[in-house]
Amino acid sequence: MAPRAPKPPATQAAFVLHHYDWSETSLVLDLFSREHGRLAVVAKGAKRPYSQLRSVLLPFLRLQVTLSRPSKMNEDGAAEVQSLRGAEWVGGQTLPSGAALFSGYYVNELLLKFLPRQDAQPGLFDAYAALLPRLASVDDAQAALRAFELTLLATCGLLPDLSVLATTQAPLDPERPYMLAPESGVIVPTHDAPQLTGMAFIQLQAALLHGSQAALQQACEGAGPALKPLLRALLHYHLGHRPLRTRQVLLDVQKLLT
Repeated sequence: MAPRAPKPPATQAAFVLHHYDWSETSLVLDLFSREHGRLAVVAKGAKRPYSQLRSVLLPFLRLQVTLSRPSKMNEDGAAEVQSLRGAEWVGGQTLPSGAALFSGYYVNELLLKFLPRQDAQPGLFDAYAALLPRLASVDDAQAALRAFELTLLATCGLLPDLSVLATTQAPLDPERPYMLAPESGVIVPTHDAPQLTGMAFIQLQAALLHGSQAALQQACEGAGPALKPLLRALLHYHLGHRPLRTRQVLLDVQKLLT
């Protein structure tokens, strides 16, 4: 009996979150894949002028990538670095520009800082893929960003139950205003700070449980502009001493323009 031919490596959907030089001709990529989460991948020869990878290994493009078997395993038995054997843009979303580009890099930095390697999160991957085309929309961008921030925090287990008081676990009064304390959860206002009604918090929690990004984005729109500083405070609390570089760059640009 003739020996069986080895199976070709399987392809998987992925986005490039970040890349940096590895040598004069190669790159190290931080990929966000649907099947395996964040991956460190070496793209050998990708910087050469004739490389077919140069035009596709860009942030925000949905790719189908083929990876080699990892050459090194860490002490937990997980792959550390793999080699990129091929990448193909599948079409659709193109590179954003202007404010959408800053927002895209902001989201990529959130994923880099919050997601561990080799931890598949297909729901978060789908939410990210759905978010990118909305960043260019004047009407949808802010609510879409808030919905993604909530999804990321919930996926990482960092979002408290938004439908109950943190101190007593009692249901919220839909008519009363509440604050979101980063260290605990929803509380009765203790000082002058951004607040949402109990109904807004309840609707956000219901949309998260439903699992629909469209429903969550609608709930974020209903929550209004106060949701942005509430979530930013929560994100910064969990980032600790790891400030977001893209956020600071955007603030510096805004200062220059004004």
